[in-house]
Amino acid sequence: MYTENFKLRELPFRLSPDPQFLFLSRAHARAKAYMESTIWFTDGFVVITGEIGSGKTTLIESFLRQVDSDVVVAQINQTQVTAVEFLQSVLVQFGFSPFKMKKAELIATVNNFLIEQYAAGRKVLLIIDEAQNLSLKVLEEIRLLSGIESTKEKVLRIILAGQPELNEKLDSPELVQLMQRVRLRFHLGALPRDDLRAYVMHRLEVAGANGREIFADDCYPEIARYSGGVPRLVNTLCDTAMMSAFNEDRDHVTLMDIGAAVSELQWVEYSARANQLAARQTDRRTASGDEAPVRALSKVVLSDDGKTIAELHLVPGRKVVGRTPDNDLQIDSKFISRHHCQLITGSDGITVIEDLNSTNGILVHGKRVRRHTLRDGDLIGLGQYDMLYVNAGAGEHLADTHDDLPAISADAANEESGDDEREDAAGAR
Repeated sequence: MYTENFKLRELPFRLSPDPQFLFLSRAHARAKAYMESTIWFTDGFVVITGEIGSGKTTLIESFLRQVDSDVVVAQINQTQVTAVEFLQSVLVQFGFSPFKMKKAELIATVNNFLIEQYAAGRKVLLIIDEAQNLSLKVLEEIRLLSGIESTKEKVLRIILAGQPELNEKLDSPELVQLMQRVRLRFHLGALPRDDLRAYVMHRLEVAGANGREIFADDCYPEIARYSGGVPRLVNTLCDTAMMSAFNEDRDHVTLMDIGAAVSELQWVEYSARANQLAARQTDRRTASGDEAPVRALSKVVLSDDGKTIAELHLVPGRKVVGRTPDNDLQIDSKFISRHHCQLITGSDGITVIEDLNSTNGILVHGKRVRRHTLRDGDLIGLGQYDMLYVNAGAGEHLADTHDDLPAISADAANEESGDDEREDAAGAR
């Protein structure tokens, strides 16, 4: 491989979780601190969510390397199981062979084990990764397990880790009692640009770079643009770019190598890929019957100089548009505020766009507005970008359009912009 070419001891961007390569961004450090708190507090669950590839599993492995010897750990990674299979999996982790036990015996065995460990002065921790796949019945079993207690305190500590769908599941009415047991809840977002650069350099340093700048400075904005700051995607792009440089007999990575890697991977900008993936996941869930069909009632099409660069399908709920990766539609431009505007779609298909106190505002057909009910064909201006609203039910009657709201001047809007967005503008400069 290319390690000798770059004078490295090992590959810096492997995809398999490796705790020695863990980069503790501010968000990752906070999530790890939440995990560590479960050792000392037994009064509730800790829930950690993050997108695919955000580093949840690596964080868990790093945390487990540091737990004390008096902590007994059960780690569950296979979560597409029935309630009985789940209880069996937990007992296997505790050293039992439970496969001939009936459910009542499984529960009794778990209860007795937990009480015995508490009496012996040991703490018991249950970590469930990929928890978004757990059924409501299994989550209810987990809630019941969490209620096992001594005369003084609960005896089972629980960490649930999963993709963002876990939050949606936990917020369902059927799990109100479970949610009352959640003490800490944290979402791992994508790496901001400063952390992304530090992340790449950290992994190179662990691999043996010894302070050498292997990636040129102008590579990092492109890495952010195509990876969205998701660690796993950063790894894939950087690894492919290093292979490109190696093939060109270079010991450093240039912007040209990033371009070659993007071309080889056949990637488009992350914001466009994320929207396409979300639409496919919704289609798969609907087709499999996992949830009631949710019809995309309308969409917005983002373009730059007449070229379409992203689409965002609108279903009932709220979609946020802005500069940072935590938005539903990311527009990476200095003219776009961190959280620029939101699109709120009702169950009747009516979508309202609202300015989120952005610095440069939103224009509808050239007129600056704070809030506007969209009609099919409305053209929205966001900085240098155009966003076309397409309504699947264009012939249906739309309610109050809020066109009675006065247009606001740029001066007035700037006076109303919050401190947060002023910081945005300063940061962009």
